[in-house]
Amino acid sequence: MPESTAQQRLFVLDTNVLMHDPTALFRFEEHDIFLPMVVLEELDKSKKGMSEVARNVRQASRFLDDIVAHSSKTEIDQGLSIPNFGSSEDQPVPRGRLFFQTQSLINHLPDSLPGNTPDNSILAAALALQEKRPERHVVLISKDINLRIKAAIVGVPTEDYSNDQVLDDVSLLYSGTRELPENFWDNHSKDMESWQESGHTWYRVSGPDTRDWYPNQCLYMDGDSSFQAIVREKDGDDALIELADDYSNAKHSIWGIQARNREQNFALNMLMDPNIDFVTLLGTAGTGKTLLTLAAGLAQVLDKSLYKEIIMTRVTVPVGEDIGFLPGTEEEKMTPWMGALMDNLEVLTQTGGGDWGRAAADDLLRSRIRIHSLNFMRGRTFLNKYIILDEAQNLTAKQMKTLITRAGPGTKVICLGNVAQIDTPYLTETTSGLTYVVDRFKQWPHSGHITLLRGERSRLADFASDTL
Repeated sequence: MPESTAQQRLFVLDTNVLMHDPTALFRFEEHDIFLPMVVLEELDKSKKGMSEVARNVRQASRFLDDIVAHSSKTEIDQGLSIPNFGSSEDQPVPRGRLFFQTQSLINHLPDSLPGNTPDNSILAAALALQEKRPERHVVLISKDINLRIKAAIVGVPTEDYSNDQVLDDVSLLYSGTRELPENFWDNHSKDMESWQESGHTWYRVSGPDTRDWYPNQCLYMDGDSSFQAIVREKDGDDALIELADDYSNAKHSIWGIQARNREQNFALNMLMDPNIDFVTLLGTAGTGKTLLTLAAGLAQVLDKSLYKEIIMTRVTVPVGEDIGFLPGTEEEKMTPWMGALMDNLEVLTQTGGGDWGRAAADDLLRSRIRIHSLNFMRGRTFLNKYIILDEAQNLTAKQMKTLITRAGPGTKVICLGNVAQIDTPYLTETTSGLTYVVDRFKQWPHSGHITLLRGERSRLADFASDTL
């Protein structure tokens, strides 16, 4: 390897980093990358299949092939220049070099790490690099916690791959709401305009507090002067806000469902607004995400005819042991995963017409609700549909992009989830696709987000959620 500056680090990549993000090869800026031969062997074993991991492996192999193409053995030994990825040529990002393991790196692992497993081979390569290149700062990058623990034991510095991390801490995630200070009207009443139009009250305000607002952010003020409004337009320090509709009143209930708290009222305002194409709802179990979304969907499909039908889908990640293959059509196979849908439909079909009336209502609803698997979404386009994506916290950012781009004209997409209940390996609260879209869509004027805070399921569920 040629001499490099002391500021540059030499990153040894674990296989799971490329399995998780094939573009990781281009994410280390001016630092160098080292790929042990066992990583290429593991990539080769994982390239077959239709899973997301297999697709990522094939893409990583294509990137490596593009970098290695037309390179001589001497050039490979000296390290190959990593090209820019996703940046303009006018402002190129400083690039490091890619090194492959081209010779045997002899290093004796401690007796505490016996065997010849792939993880131990990667550790051995990192230790040998430390001895061979003492002037370089060698760091092992892996998403495998156990490998990072073993590396720390034998003295190899490690880091998690965090380039796909949206935020440093999930507590910094945009909540969709903002509490106004008590002196807000005193500081912003100058040059304020107020008017009523089509039964709605509007305000145009300007001042220091409006600078950090986002489109469709929900504003509230507690106390004697209770106030709930939604930011409709934002231009510098000027903002146009509209008083939120009150869905906590039984007269304004949606399919018999009314908001039980402030966040639920804001959520129904988002769900019932045809100008908002994309809604994300976060919240723990029992906060009403699915019930509110279904009620708003049925009201707009059956009562207002804004959409043709409701499409519901979710990630099929089991909580316990998998029950194996399921018989039937796509919709029948998805039925066991849609318990939340069935439970909430039971609440929404509580009519007074006896068994026959409930059966008729149930048949009507089921004729306008379709259940689809995520596995068959690629290449589809949905027109005038109301799409509910449940358990969205288990999706990666790439999967989320694939699904949201299925939306055609007149389609509304609602993503529901709880980032504290992630079941997908290597995903965390800060790298989940749901966290990713909440952060990326907060500036778009046709999207809305609400974090539901209070459980409304039952006193038992609330107590369990707080104490267990």
